[in-house]
Amino acid sequence: MKELRAELAKAGITLPSLGLDPVSLAREAPCPLVELGRCSVETARRLAAVLR
Repeated sequence: MKELRAELAKAGITLPSLGLDPVSLAREAPCPLVELGRCSVETARRLAAVLR
């Protein structure tokens, strides 16, 4: 998650809700999932542009 946040920051993108999904950590055999969360339309457009 830290690595993803850092790389997104290099591209000028911030996902404010980026974090670990607590439910995935509470399982008997933890399988952590990264929650990308919500972002503004402008952030989504910038993310799409970087992925192109």
